[in-house]
Amino acid sequence: MSHPTPPPSDHPELERRLLQLVGELVSELRPGSAAAGVGLHDSLERELGLGSLERVELLSRIQRDLGLRLPDDVMAGADTPADLARALSAADPSQVETRPSEVASVGHGMVAPDTAGTLVEVLEWHAETHPDRIHIFLRAEDGSEQPITYGALWRWSVSVASALRARGIGRRDTVTIMLRTEADFFPAFFGTLLAGAIPVPIYPPFRADRIAEYAERQVGILSNAGTRLMITFAEVERLAALLRGRVPTLASITTLVDLAPDVGRTGDPPDAMPANPATWLTPEDPALIQYTSGSTGQPKGVLLTHANLVANVRAIVAGLEVEPSDVLVSWLPLYHDMGLIGAWLGTMYAGIPVAILSPLAFLSRPARWLWAIHAHRATLAAAPNFAFDLCVAKIPDEELTGLDLSSLRSVLNGSEAVLPDTMSRFADRFAPLGFRRDAMRPVYGLAECSVGLAVTPRRSPPRVDRVDRVFQTTGLATPSTASDALAFVACGVPLPKHEIRLVDDRNAPVGERVEGRVQFRGPSMMAGYYRNPDRDARSHDG
Repeated sequence: MSHPTPPPSDHPELERRLLQLVGELVSELRPGSAAAGVGLHDSLERELGLGSLERVELLSRIQRDLGLRLPDDVMAGADTPADLARALSAADPSQVETRPSEVASVGHGMVAPDTAGTLVEVLEWHAETHPDRIHIFLRAEDGSEQPITYGALWRWSVSVASALRARGIGRRDTVTIMLRTEADFFPAFFGTLLAGAIPVPIYPPFRADRIAEYAERQVGILSNAGTRLMITFAEVERLAALLRGRVPTLASITTLVDLAPDVGRTGDPPDAMPANPATWLTPEDPALIQYTSGSTGQPKGVLLTHANLVANVRAIVAGLEVEPSDVLVSWLPLYHDMGLIGAWLGTMYAGIPVAILSPLAFLSRPARWLWAIHAHRATLAAAPNFAFDLCVAKIPDEELTGLDLSSLRSVLNGSEAVLPDTMSRFADRFAPLGFRRDAMRPVYGLAECSVGLAVTPRRSPPRVDRVDRVFQTTGLATPSTASDALAFVACGVPLPKHEIRLVDDRNAPVGERVEGRVQFRGPSMMAGYYRNPDRDARSHDG
């Protein structure tokens, strides 16, 4: 592809070496392509085919061969090798990333009472019972961590709720939250709930130069949700001009600092609890719309009530046998159910601390996740299968010196297919660093059941079922010891008060070792698909 002739470079040798690294990677990914054909102004994604995982590999090669580190947002937002070269020319070779210091225990937590029927009641109980207890350790890119207490989160959320209501946002209005993994997300979410409105988290754009393309993909979701207000960050405020005419219900796009300027400040002393402005909330009120698709086709918004979410986190806490001394470390996105409900709201209900780093921080340098586990002596962690492969393949030995993973008791592997080879490779690589093989616990869930549905019981090693390859044509899972047998990982048993069955195309239960469709029931089951009655009716068939 031809590009305008660029001005002469001030760093020709750096650009040459960078293009060599990019070309070598492209050649490996697409055998037969010419490394010499890569240009400084080729698009990394569109023309060179380097997605987020391929950029992780490119980053590791840059660090290894050039001895330079790039900021996380550069690796995510750079469009061309020229963008990377400019950032590298400004990088400080002497800069060393600070690992989080070992964190002292915050003491034993207390699970929310069974009488708490809404998420608001859960947070309010913790804020009244132990306002100074640290709920969240929010990790920054430089390795530092911001502690957020229950009392502070409550006060900030009340401020956001008051500001929303002043703008006319009230009962069952929808508020879209388009924020990164940052401190503003948490009071934006609970402030929306305290106002009686429904939060709709969506993923934020990584690329400032492609805001228009991003906005086009989100119109369907925002229109289906009937969004009244969007809370986002300053860098993408120009979304207002792009979306307001396309989403008739959207009255305002704002940042949290403009909406509620006092959020983040010290505020009232912890013993001066503000009155709950949402005492009229009931467990049956909507608490979240989780969009599981929408970039193509008709958006599918899973509507969950307070009762659904409280039931699910309560079942997860029971199914995992969460203990008062537990600590969880997560890099999972807050706009996704596993990170939002499983990691954040689950730890809130259990009253245990959670250390949170951004997905970009993990993808840029996977060792950060493991070192955060080390620093907090974390007992719990969760990630999709690919993350464990990433840790095995992309963390060099020198980044693991002194790492101790012996504190981990339960590491949940879910959100995508769990592969037996992945579990083995991760255990083999990290067993010398204290990781116990029985800590890996495959899990299964789906947005329609809030997030969690099944978990491998504690003290039960993951079960791998090997079946004859005829399963692919017959649907019959015949046990096999053949070398080419298919291997499937069992994802455990249903969470307490939940049931699972497999059925055929006529909704009749199938026998053992027969392929079927999963059906479930339980208190975590969604209220329905938001403003999508046809799909909602199909989901309840049988």
